[in-house]
Amino acid sequence: MKDLSRYIPFFALVFLYPVLFSCNSSTTESTFDSSKLRIATQEEIEKVIEQFVLAEDSTVIEIPAGFYALKTQLILDNKNHITIKGAGLTETVLSFRDLKAGGEGVKLVGNNISIQDLSVEDAPGDGIKSQHCDGITFRKVNVTWTNGDKSKNGTYAIYPVQCKNVLIDECIASHSKDAGIYVGQSENIIVRNSLAFGNVAGIEIENSDNAEVYGNTVRDNSGGILVFNLPGLPKSDGRGTKIYNNEILHNNHKNFATALSEDPNGNTVTMIPPGSGIVILAAKEVEIFDNRIHKNKTVGLAIANYHVTGFPMDAPNWSPFTSNIFVHDNDYQRTWHFPDFTKEFGQLISVYNAHGFARTQDIIYDGFWDKTISDNIQSNPMKICIREKEMEKMHFTLFDLWEGEDNIKSSKDYAPFNCEVQVKTDVSAIANL
Repeated sequence: MKDLSRYIPFFALVFLYPVLFSCNSSTTESTFDSSKLRIATQEEIEKVIEQFVLAEDSTVIEIPAGFYALKTQLILDNKNHITIKGAGLTETVLSFRDLKAGGEGVKLVGNNISIQDLSVEDAPGDGIKSQHCDGITFRKVNVTWTNGDKSKNGTYAIYPVQCKNVLIDECIASHSKDAGIYVGQSENIIVRNSLAFGNVAGIEIENSDNAEVYGNTVRDNSGGILVFNLPGLPKSDGRGTKIYNNEILHNNHKNFATALSEDPNGNTVTMIPPGSGIVILAAKEVEIFDNRIHKNKTVGLAIANYHVTGFPMDAPNWSPFTSNIFVHDNDYQRTWHFPDFTKEFGQLISVYNAHGFARTQDIIYDGFWDKTISDNIQSNPMKICIREKEMEKMHFTLFDLWEGEDNIKSSKDYAPFNCEVQVKTDVSAIANL
């Protein structure tokens, strides 16, 4: 998408500019003050490093209470049935502020690995990354950054990628410059009972199959919960995600993401407008229900196709279209704050919605569809189904962007989308862990 700011009415920019462009929130909130903890001795630090280096299968690595100032990464490489256990997330802190080389603070590779009851602070890259794991559990883990300049924070706090059977339970993720809890190219996933705040994206499910995200609180991020399918990744189209019983509240934080690379996939989160509750992009088979979506200043739920990014869309075994979406029984509450004008997607929503300039939207659909299936959107070819209570009182906008930025059209007509579609997931293998 190109910059749409030139289409914002001139009088609005002149008279409202100080308000519109200064109302993005920011936070340096911390879960607790780790500076009050006992400082671990050098001998204790070396023992922790040694436990990771020498770990054999079926080992329990215990890390006593204290603040551990580490200058090296902690890596488990191809180990099985390992438990990493601190004395509590407010008691055991692994700090990587002094780490000068390497990316993630903790990296876990293997099968049936559990990490619990500790905190990770100030990793130069990702906080805790697990890769190629079959069976990975994060429980009561806190990952954060304490830098004043948030653009210098790490990318992902809790980051399982290319994994199977992923459980993230009662965790806290904050101040990531991309996503706090990010599950990528994985399958069989539960993210539950966790808190994500102060990130660009609170929770993101990307190119993944069979995920349930429930019982979480996502607040004070730029975007609350994202479900994305991006092109050109080792695992292509993900499908089958349920998002339910979550608190998705005032996600109006400034978007402080920086592009990870020149590749389009390294830039996608930079387009998220502050004030986004849930955003789904090129997503397949997603059900969103029983969530409280309150006071997100730009949009409660954005249903988007990859076309809105303006990035290349050619990739094998991948489709840019969002399809088979069922949205129902959610509770929306709009805010009085002005929506976002700093991002092109936010400008589109705020200027061209069907309810009036600078009106927060409950639900928007960007209106792209696969024209090889149907020649009109009224047939609902992508099976976008919305059955919210009192839809007539909500701010719903259907966009028509096919003719480009010089002829953007919008409508309040939700009738074609008053339907149901079945979304199946099965996380029974990990639900009782």
